[in-house]
Amino acid sequence: MLILTAALATSACSKKTPEDLPPPPTTSPAQTRTEERAPSIIPGSQADFVRQMAGKDIIYFDTDRFNIDDIDATALQTQAQWLARYPNKRATIEGHADERGTREYNLALGERRSNAARNYLVSLGVDASRLTAVSYGKERPVALGANESAWAQNRRAVTITID
Repeated sequence: MLILTAALATSACSKKTPEDLPPPPTTSPAQTRTEERAPSIIPGSQADFVRQMAGKDIIYFDTDRFNIDDIDATALQTQAQWLARYPNKRATIEGHADERGTREYNLALGERRSNAARNYLVSLGVDASRLTAVSYGKERPVALGANESAWAQNRRAVTITID
């Protein structure tokens, strides 16, 4: 019985050559790995907007300010051009503030920032009905820390496209 069990175990481990080989792959393994890492981006999508903006989907403000400077104007012009290419897309402009100040003050400041960006886009020809302004105040920081570097990153208006 022991010999029979050993013989069965040994025969189960032996390699058998397949009778039919699978077809060769249609793409190279390197190409498949690249496609898995970088899926195609659909034109007119939020991913396309972010890629096309290359960082210009966010504008930054000085402390206690909501004015649009030359750098912000350039970014908003790029956003307006993208929105002109996709007239059915809507966008939300999120206003943010740093952690300093009261919740109420920062909500009001975030609202002024998002409205400043929205109004500038409207002045560039984007239909106002396509744009929504919202304020998150200090509730959604992107940088944590109680220093000027973190605060500067959190004083912003972010444009998000929606269907």
